[in-house]
Amino acid sequence: MVMQKSLSTAMNAKIFGSGKETIILAHGYGGDHSVWDKVVSSLAQVYQVVVFDWCFSGAVKDRDLFDAVKYSSYDPFADDLIDLMEEMNLKSSVFVGHSMSGIVGCIASVKRPDLFNRLVLVSSTPRLINSEDYEGSFEISHVEQIFASIETNYDQWATTFASIVVDNRDPPSAEKFAGSLKRMGSQIALPLAKTVFLSDYRNILEKVTIPCTIIRTTNDPVVPNSVPIYMQNKIKGKSTVEIIHTEGHFPQLTAHVEFLDVLYKVLITP
Repeated sequence: MVMQKSLSTAMNAKIFGSGKETIILAHGYGGDHSVWDKVVSSLAQVYQVVVFDWCFSGAVKDRDLFDAVKYSSYDPFADDLIDLMEEMNLKSSVFVGHSMSGIVGCIASVKRPDLFNRLVLVSSTPRLINSEDYEGSFEISHVEQIFASIETNYDQWATTFASIVVDNRDPPSAEKFAGSLKRMGSQIALPLAKTVFLSDYRNILEKVTIPCTIIRTTNDPVVPNSVPIYMQNKIKGKSTVEIIHTEGHFPQLTAHVEFLDVLYKVLITP
């Protein structure tokens, strides 16, 4: 008889600290839970901190967990998050979602608001492609070039992409993310990139009733400054925007001290 692995084991879920309040840290496209390494130990002094790897991560041992057809939208990720929280008995938690994970958290909170106390949306956006009434950051022609580069020369694309989205004044962090991207592999990176770049979840925002904190950097090549304001205006629950003074898409890597300051301020605010 073959014993089925628990979801928490399959997704490399780990708990640090033993505080009364739980904070769940979720990485974005191409990452793994090591993207939170600079902040976990500090948070764990006060809170119970949960980190995990999505099924697409190169850190996940079972590469068959990611099914490109199944994960062609964010909804299955939201379902995985809900199932993981139920398995680990996590209730009324603070969910900190980076990039795509912020929107996944929004979807999960609409499905199961009882599981969430607050959402912290870090460098998140509901849509990446520009339209007449929305600045997403990318034209469809640029996105198609990204898909072609992933397909034809993935390692080079991963290195270049990491140097663009991570502050170029922090080469170790850019190298760290590039390595994580490369471990994910092109066979997963391409279909997942299509899910991320072609999705449009603007309509989910008005259904979110959980209090939200939207964190942006002063200059994010992926998320224009107009997007956090757009999200704040659309989200039904009480929401605020916090600015971290760093370049790039990864404030938890490039400005982790200020990131922690903002997070602590948010967490002690009723």
